[in-house]
Amino acid sequence: MELGGYLPFLGALVGVLICMCIFSMASRLGVIYQLCHKVEAQSPRYGGELVAEVLQAHGVQFIFTLVGGHISPILVACEKLGIRIVDTRHEATAVFAADAVARLSGNIGVAAVTAGPGLTNTVTAIKNTQMAESPLLLMGGASATLLQGRGALQDIDQLSLFKPLCKFCASIRTVREIVPVLRRALAIAQSGTPGPVFVEFPIDVLYPYHLVQKELSPKGSPKDIVGKIINWYLQNHLNNLFAGAWEPRDVSPLPVHIPQASTKQVQQCCELLSRAKKPVLVLGSQVTLPPTPVEQLRTVLETLSIPCFLGGMARGMMGRNSPVHIRQNRKEALKDADLVILAGTVCDFRLSYGRILSRRSKIIAINRDRSQLLKNSDMFWKPTIAIQGDAGSFLLKLSEGLKGYSCPQSWIQGLKEGDIKKEEANRQKSDEKTEQHLNPLKVLQHVEDTLPEDSLIVADGGDFVGSAAYILRPRGPLRWLDPGAFGTLGVGGGFALGAKLCRPESEVWIIYGDGSLGYSIAEFDTFTRHKTPVIALVGNDACWSQISREQVPLLGSNVACDLAYCDYHDVAEGFGGKGFLLTREQEYRISDIIREAQQECKKGKATLINALIGKTNFREGSISV
Repeated sequence: MELGGYLPFLGALVGVLICMCIFSMASRLGVIYQLCHKVEAQSPRYGGELVAEVLQAHGVQFIFTLVGGHISPILVACEKLGIRIVDTRHEATAVFAADAVARLSGNIGVAAVTAGPGLTNTVTAIKNTQMAESPLLLMGGASATLLQGRGALQDIDQLSLFKPLCKFCASIRTVREIVPVLRRALAIAQSGTPGPVFVEFPIDVLYPYHLVQKELSPKGSPKDIVGKIINWYLQNHLNNLFAGAWEPRDVSPLPVHIPQASTKQVQQCCELLSRAKKPVLVLGSQVTLPPTPVEQLRTVLETLSIPCFLGGMARGMMGRNSPVHIRQNRKEALKDADLVILAGTVCDFRLSYGRILSRRSKIIAINRDRSQLLKNSDMFWKPTIAIQGDAGSFLLKLSEGLKGYSCPQSWIQGLKEGDIKKEEANRQKSDEKTEQHLNPLKVLQHVEDTLPEDSLIVADGGDFVGSAAYILRPRGPLRWLDPGAFGTLGVGGGFALGAKLCRPESEVWIIYGDGSLGYSIAEFDTFTRHKTPVIALVGNDACWSQISREQVPLLGSNVACDLAYCDYHDVAEGFGGKGFLLTREQEYRISDIIREAQQECKKGKATLINALIGKTNFREGSISV
C-alpha cells in the first residue's frame, strides 16, 4: 500500500494522541484546581445563604412568594435570618404585596418566584410596578446553568421577557457573583426614578456543592476517552461554579443616586411663585418617595399654604380636612390658575395629556424621569421651568426660599367654597333611591363616617372605586394605595397584605368592585394563614359597570359585561374569614354592619362585606379608555 493509504489512519492516531495529551494535562490541572477549591467543595454552605445575607443587610423584612423547588434555598436561608416569608396564592399577588411594602416602608420590596410559569405570572404586576415607579426586587428561579436552552423543565428565556419591564436584569452564573450582582440590583432599583429589577438564579448556584455534584456526576466511571473528557468538563464547570464562593464580601448597601434640583432652578421657581396670585400645586406619587419623610413634607405644604390637588400615592398627604387641600373642580381651577406646579405629576391621560392646563399659566414641572417630565409637551403644553429632580426635596427647598410668602386667601377660599358645594351635592346624591338594592354612594358615605384615623385604604376596581375616590378621605400621608397609571385590576389582595404587614396596628380596607374581586378573593386564605386581618368592601352590582356604561350607549350591547350577585361573603368564610351580606332590607343597619365587621377584624378575622348595590348616574360621562 502507498503512503497515502495510511494517511487517514495516521491522522486518527495523531488525533487520539493529542486528545490523550490534552486529557492528561487537563486531569493534572483539574486535580490542582480541585485542591485549590477543596474548601468550597467541603463547605455545607449554599448560595441561598448569600442572598439572605445581602437582603438582611439591606433591611428587608418580608419576602413574598409562591413556593417552588428552584427558589427553596433562598426562602429557607432568609427564614433562618429572621426575614419573614409570606406565601400567597398567586405570583402576581406576591409582587403586588412587595410593591405595597416598597411604597409604605420607603425600602425596597422583594418577591421571589419559581422558574417559567412562576415568572410569567408576574409580568402584569411587574409592569404595574414599573409604571407606579416602585423600587422592587424580583428574584426568579431558573434551570441549571448547563441545561439552559436544552429543554429542561420550565426553561425559557426569562431575561428577554423582563428586560423591557425592569431597570436592570441579570442572570447569576457563579456563586461568587451573587453578592455583587444583588447589591448592584438593589441600588439601581432605588436610584433615579425607582422601579423593578430582576435577578435570575439558576438552581445550581443556590444549592450546596455536594448536591450539585451529585446531579452532575455521570453514572459509573467512564472508560472511553470521550466519556473522560466529558467528565472532566463537568467537574471543571462545577469547580468554577463554586470557586471563591465563600470568600468574605461586603454585603452592605451601595450608594443610591437621587437627582436634585439645582440652587439656581429653585431660585427661579421662588421668583415665579412670589409673583403668583392664583398658584396651584398638583402632587403625584413621587412626592412620597424617600429621602423626604411624608410628615415633614406635609408640614412644608401647610406652611406654603398653596392650594393642593393630590393624586396617586399623594392622596391623604394633607390629612382629612386640610384648608389647602382641594378635592373637587380640578379642571376649572387649573384653567384659572396663573401658576401651576406639577410635582411628580405627569401630563398623561390623568391630566388630559396637558390640555387641561391653560396656555396663560406659568408651569413649573419637576420629575425624576425626563421622559415623564416632558410628556406631551411637544403638543398640548409647555413648561416654563422643567426640572429633572426629586419632587419632595424640591418642595422643601422651595419652602425655605419663600419664608414669609403668603398665598392670597381669596383664591384659597374661592376654591374651598367650590369644594364644599360639590361635596354637599355628592352627599345629597347618596340619599337618592336606586331602582334596586343600595345606593353605592350611601354605602361609601357610611364607610367614610366610620373609618378610624389610622385606617389605610386600598383601591381595586372600576366604577365603585371611582365613586369611592370622591367620597372617601384618606386620613393621612401614605394611607391610600391604588395601582397607579397602569390601572391594573387585581392589586387588592396583594396591596392589602403588604399594607397590613407594614402597618399591623392600622385598619386596612380594600374597596373592591365585584369584577376586580375575582382576581384575588383566594388571598383570604393568605390573610387567614398569615394572621393579617383586613376588611374588604365589595360593591356588588353584578356587572362590569365601568365598561357597560360606555359600551351599551355607544355599541348597543352589554355583551361580556354581566356578572351575577354572587355570595362573595360565603367564599370569604370558606377561606377562614368572616362574611357579611348587605342588602336594601338592611339599609338602616349599614353602620352597624360596618362596625360588626370592624370588631371581627380586631378579633383577627379577615372580613368581607358583600354590598348589593344598584345603578346611579353619579359618574355619567366618565370613560375607561
